[in-house]
Amino acid sequence: MVEAYIVDHCRTPRGIGKVGKGALAHLHPQYLGATVLKALSDRNGIDTSKVDDVIWGCSNQQAKQASDLGRMTALAAGYDVRASGVTLDRFCGSGLTATIFGAATIMAGMEDVVIAGGCEMMSHNAADPRARRTTLMDADNLHLRELHPQVGQGICADAIATIEGISRLALEEFAVESQRRADHAMRHGYFSRSLVPVVNEDGSLALDRDEHPRPNTTLQGLAGLNPAFEAGAAIDIDENGTTQLDLIRRALPDLEISFVHHAGTSSGVVDGAAAILLASPDAVARNGWKARARIVATANVGDSPELMLNAPVPAAQKVLAKAGLTLDDIDLFEVNEAFAVVTEKFIRDLKIDRDRINVNGGAIALGHPIGATGAILVGTLLDELERRDLKRGLVTMCAAGGMAPALVIERI
Repeated sequence: MVEAYIVDHCRTPRGIGKVGKGALAHLHPQYLGATVLKALSDRNGIDTSKVDDVIWGCSNQQAKQASDLGRMTALAAGYDVRASGVTLDRFCGSGLTATIFGAATIMAGMEDVVIAGGCEMMSHNAADPRARRTTLMDADNLHLRELHPQVGQGICADAIATIEGISRLALEEFAVESQRRADHAMRHGYFSRSLVPVVNEDGSLALDRDEHPRPNTTLQGLAGLNPAFEAGAAIDIDENGTTQLDLIRRALPDLEISFVHHAGTSSGVVDGAAAILLASPDAVARNGWKARARIVATANVGDSPELMLNAPVPAAQKVLAKAGLTLDDIDLFEVNEAFAVVTEKFIRDLKIDRDRINVNGGAIALGHPIGATGAILVGTLLDELERRDLKRGLVTMCAAGGMAPALVIERI
């Protein structure tokens, strides 16, 4: 089997995903993605006619993010027309899945140079009526609803916290620490190697640092926030008066949910893009590149659609088994903070040392641009492994529908 190497990674800062408030929200998704593709090409002297494919993650492929965003972004970046492009959707896991697919094509010997990554403009998802995607609990698909009465992810997060006995205070303590770690990383320049400033089309600076973190977050401040998902759970979602609470009670009839998550313990809504240059050993040698890491193993796992945030734990176990490694062989973990309970449960279930996971904060502080986040986490992990002179890392994240991709990398 051919090795798949990571040569380089870059990402944009993450801008607040609200039109009129976020520094990137006025840009087109193709332009934002082109920023990282062009930076990756310029930094590594890529002959873009030799790029076999651009594999791009984007979860909401409607309105401005429709029509194969990966291909259009490559063209917008000035890539040679021979560099093909494809766009995929595994909900929150899209960017990580793009990376896994890119590595797999190289490891199979089918491709030599692949750029993987993704983009999500959450501001457009919220503002453009054309981008209002069908929800998981859509009344038009009653058959699926009967098989799997799925609800919104926030309600899933609260249900899991209730089942696991994880208190609101524990989640808020986790969130405050995420903010503290992100602030420390930003102040000390830990993201600088991969961060690419975004420039407006007129040449002015749009954003050069992550916009979402709130370093002054305190437990006292979080304690004053109202639960975010309680009111929405009781709103009718069809003409029959069905609510999300009805669905979760159908799936878990004995569960009385405690609503504990709020804006401070949920991932930030942001805009962002990221890209990773993957290559075979022959391509690395031919182009005079220096490989930074190799892909050790990848995995995908499906789990309960009703409790759709629980798959990261079995995904991590599966990818470690495929790699022939144990938890003790992993120096650092990146587990997406879709909600505080996801990473808190991961830590508790696998008995992970908190000093080895999300060491520079996570999506609660920095934000979660859905299609890009997985690729961002791979780059963040690699940068930190290098900074600390460590060897191996594992990335995983929950995805809607009860899924999780996972990846293990090893420095070269």
